[in-house]
Amino acid sequence: MLIVYTTFLASAAEKRQVLPYSPPFKYFKSADIILTKSPASRNAEGFLFRFRKRQFFKWVGCMFLLIGYVIVVGSIVGGFMLENGNPLMLWQPAELLIILGAGLGAFLGAQTKYSGRLLLQSLKRLFKDPGIGKAQYLEMLALLFFIFNKMNRDGPLSMEQDIEKPENSAMFGKYPSIASKPRVVNFIADTLRVYITTGDQGEIESLMKLDMHVSLEEDLTPAHGITHMAESLPGMGIVAAVMGVVLTMSMINEPPEILGAHIGAALVGTFTGILFCYGIFGPMGEKLEIFANEEHFYYNAIKEAMAASLRGASPLIAVEYGRRSIPQGHRPAFAEMEEYVRKG
Repeated sequence: MLIVYTTFLASAAEKRQVLPYSPPFKYFKSADIILTKSPASRNAEGFLFRFRKRQFFKWVGCMFLLIGYVIVVGSIVGGFMLENGNPLMLWQPAELLIILGAGLGAFLGAQTKYSGRLLLQSLKRLFKDPGIGKAQYLEMLALLFFIFNKMNRDGPLSMEQDIEKPENSAMFGKYPSIASKPRVVNFIADTLRVYITTGDQGEIESLMKLDMHVSLEEDLTPAHGITHMAESLPGMGIVAAVMGVVLTMSMINEPPEILGAHIGAALVGTFTGILFCYGIFGPMGEKLEIFANEEHFYYNAIKEAMAASLRGASPLIAVEYGRRSIPQGHRPAFAEMEEYVRKG
């Protein structure tokens, strides 16, 4: 049977000129796999397979916070149950009301209208990924290379139409990952507008640094607010525990099993405050901070490339400044960047 099956595959491959197929997932590689499909079908299936792989990892990236919560809660409750503990003992609604209510109330009281708006806008970032990787950096460098070439060839005034209404510019629209970020588009367009209007390249880099500093501080405001609230929760847990002890002392004549239950409930208050600080709200503030820093890296690469170009560097050297500013995990090789930016 094996000989007949092998002969059949060989003849089919010979007739249709099918080469051995290597699927995108490296752990599915097999030298014995031969698909008797047309090259177009194999290419389409390979693209779909790679697309599904990218979508899967994109979904995982967005769900890191929820995955982390599941691990935290599962580890704590699982460990408690391994010691024959009843997980229902950890469910104390009154303690949760005191700790979360007091913590959130204090947090809300510290906000202004502006910081509250920033907080609401940033909440969607908790379940998103910045979406900035090698592909996005290459696209950004390709746009800047196009801009620098056009300015060198046709003069800075040739950019005027694109920067006056960047949202309608075909130049920006050619690069979807940038066109979808109005702040990035405005950062580039405003910098070019100031240079074209004044012709002064000496202060452009300082202006970009100022813009980046303000944007970073703005993005970090919600992160710092949530982190400060998280740091207050252990204290609120102590408040709940003390209140539980006070109630227990009022029942000092009750049997030991009742007193033990009340003391245990009071101690759960301390446990809950620490858990929500380091296991729930702390990671939220940390994720918002990391999100802001990753976007800052992206702006910094733009700044370095534009500053180099305005100082008189050639387009390729200018985008090389930008490439060297990219974090190592996302930085493309020089040859890869050069090939990408030259083909536009």
